Amino acid sequence: EVQLVESGGGLVQAGGSLRLSCAASGFTFDDYAIGWFRQAPGKEREGVSCISSSDGSTYYADSVKGRFTISSDNAKNTLYLQMNSLKPDDTAVYYCAAAYLLSCSVWIRFPYSYYGMNYWGKGTLVTVSA
Repeated sequence: EVQLVESGGGLVQAGGSLRLSCAASGFTFDDYAIGWFRQAPGKEREGVSCISSSDGSTYYADSVKGRFTISSDNAKNTLYLQMNSLKPDDTAVYYCAAAYLLSCSVWIRFPYSYYGMNYWGKGTLVTVSA
């Protein structure tokens, strides 16, 4: 059974940091794009960051570039998102996801790329107070 389990969300003040983790089981990261989406209340789900298992290249939404860092530990089948300089606009449920053979460029740039995901976690809530 495939599972993606996120952890690390919580309440933080603006300017603070959080580190999200996503533990995967039931599949390996080989041939998958893996990364993060987020969804704020009343808003569309958006791609935040993606890492390509083929070459380790990383992609970020413009809104988080320079503040968030995605990484993976393939030996542990775990994905991370280090979030620094958090803003109230970062408040959302953050979802870990995986897509077989999907381009990370599509993940970030195509508005409805979430339809292409093969696996989803249940999400972890990040709340940033002003």
